[in-house]
Amino acid sequence: MLKRQKIGEFALARELGADGVEMDMGPLGKRVLFDNQLRDRVQAAKFRHLADSLHVAVASVAMSGFFAQSLIARDNYQDLFADCLRTMRMFGCKVAFLPLGGCGEGWKRPGSEHDELVRRLRVIGSMAQKNGVIVGIRTALDAKAARRLLKEIGSDGIKIYYSFQDAIDNGRDICKELRCLGRRRIVQIHASNTDGVLLKDDPAVDLVAIKRTLDKLRWSGWLVVERSRDVKRVRDVKYNFGENIAYLKRIFQSEPAPTTLK
Repeated sequence: MLKRQKIGEFALARELGADGVEMDMGPLGKRVLFDNQLRDRVQAAKFRHLADSLHVAVASVAMSGFFAQSLIARDNYQDLFADCLRTMRMFGCKVAFLPLGGCGEGWKRPGSEHDELVRRLRVIGSMAQKNGVIVGIRTALDAKAARRLLKEIGSDGIKIYYSFQDAIDNGRDICKELRCLGRRRIVQIHASNTDGVLLKDDPAVDLVAIKRTLDKLRWSGWLVVERSRDVKRVRDVKYNFGENIAYLKRIFQSEPAPTTLK
């Protein structure tokens, strides 16, 4: 559940049975840096104290501003990621989420855009490795293309942040994709589809088969509840996220993967 650094997200996560939250860096827009209130030490201390007292982890820190902004066009991309790294350190967080949606489609073809994006991701990957963290990129590529991209980047600091929705939107088989990627290339999973129905009512998400696939891969990590809201009750945050968290835990309860809100 994307809450733009609202302190109430920790209590909400605890109430709904989530093990953690995916914390956002704040909006970007025309700003030089993210609108990140956690650069204020006093505010950061309040967030950290509440998270610790409620035993709610920060599973990942999201740079969701890059859904709309191009990483290729941002000259200060290293400063933006450095800001993210500082926020991660405050909460002992080891995963950053970097969507590439704002980069458009040109980078997916050979050419200058592709080369520049790969170069920048190598730099970000190097920064991540030096800080002992991993950046999960959401690319919307199929699994084979994602593997090729990771090989080209060549950094252990960059992995795939897998999305059920991206696979479904493009008519791909989630389990086949997961097997193709393999456990070492997947750092975290957005376990949601687009809004429409809850996870338990979604024929496009065979969570039992997905769990079986992840178990065979011996993958472990955070499952992040992002969307999959019932359109009839789309504004009912507690209902939608509560139901989806409960369903994920019910399916994964034999050896539960931790769940988190975005």
